[in-house]
Amino acid sequence: MEQVPEEPRSRPTVRLLPKTDPRRVQRGFPWVYANELVMDRRTKGLVPGSIAVLEDANRRPLATVAINPASKIAARVLDSDPEAVIDRDWLAARLMVALAHRERLFDEPFYRLIHAEADGLPGVIIDRFGDVAAVQPNAAWAENMFDQLVAALMSVAGVSTVVKNAGGRARSLEGLDEESSVVAGQLDGPIQVPMNGAKYLADLLEGQKTGLFYDQRPNHAMTAWLAKDARVLDVFSHVGGFGLASLAGGAASVLAIDGSDPALALARQGAEAMGVSDKYETRKGDAFKVMEALAADGASFDVVVCDPPAFAPNRAAFDAGLRAYQRVARMGAALVASGGYLVVCSCSHAVDLEKFRAASIRGIGARGAQLIHTGFAGPDHPLHPALGESGYLKALFFRLA
Repeated sequence: MEQVPEEPRSRPTVRLLPKTDPRRVQRGFPWVYANELVMDRRTKGLVPGSIAVLEDANRRPLATVAINPASKIAARVLDSDPEAVIDRDWLAARLMVALAHRERLFDEPFYRLIHAEADGLPGVIIDRFGDVAAVQPNAAWAENMFDQLVAALMSVAGVSTVVKNAGGRARSLEGLDEESSVVAGQLDGPIQVPMNGAKYLADLLEGQKTGLFYDQRPNHAMTAWLAKDARVLDVFSHVGGFGLASLAGGAASVLAIDGSDPALALARQGAEAMGVSDKYETRKGDAFKVMEALAADGASFDVVVCDPPAFAPNRAAFDAGLRAYQRVARMGAALVASGGYLVVCSCSHAVDLEKFRAASIRGIGARGAQLIHTGFAGPDHPLHPALGESGYLKALFFRLA
């Protein structure tokens, strides 16, 4: 549904409760929670995704926001100007700023173009795959303005095909549907993506998230640096992220483990495209059970990478998530040869770096270890300075005795 932008003076207003300090918004925090707003009948009756003016408790305008009364994040700050006009031109301006940064970083158009709040488009994710863009409109305002967003994207970035990816927990929290589709141009199948000297196959419609995890690019590169002539185990491999990068870096062999047949099939296609399929083996199964079986067989590897899904996607899962990360580190370390390397990753928003590092060290236990590198998401996944949740990815590189 396309939203026609209203004139700022005709917009509804929403107001902070007296107990809510307006300075947090003024200093750049991009969210206002439902328990921080006056949620009267008028505010509750606003259509999700409506554009409104946010006022402090004394009715002084603070910002232009998008409202969703059905969400815990009731207001998302779109612009610090209370009179900003939120239309296609506004969207295009944000896209142009983001594009200029990515074009400075990368020689080829394969990257995350929009990283939600950190790029000034709250709840919006856009990954670029050459002439194709995959868009996740994970907030109601972006869903309402999706047609304008697509038009601005095609104009600014010059892509010819746009895929709407509507899967994931974020959209369900906003009360949005899960219907993914090609909304412009055409898509004939998985797209080949060059990255760190490797070749990946990204399935933009049926794969996880937008089909490929660009955020791990620098951590793939670091692993490839360690992997020359090495035997590598890539656990939770998805479409081959760490393993294919390791082969591009000169690894002697890679064993990839994942629970998804389609993901492993794409990984094998990537290895074939690289001409290294003879060095690439896949095994489908539960990662913990496969690691346990490998240890029972006495297997060992020079580099072991464990990049699991988010074990702690929210605070309720925090304790169980930490135990799972400790278990991953323990089982991964058991498969590392003397003098080899263990790489463990977390993409959990709720687990900060300190807690993740402590859990991993507990998992490694008494075995001598050096922490040689700490990695994060690449620069096409910027961190919003006021929003810790945007810095979700952590990667720890250990050398084991």
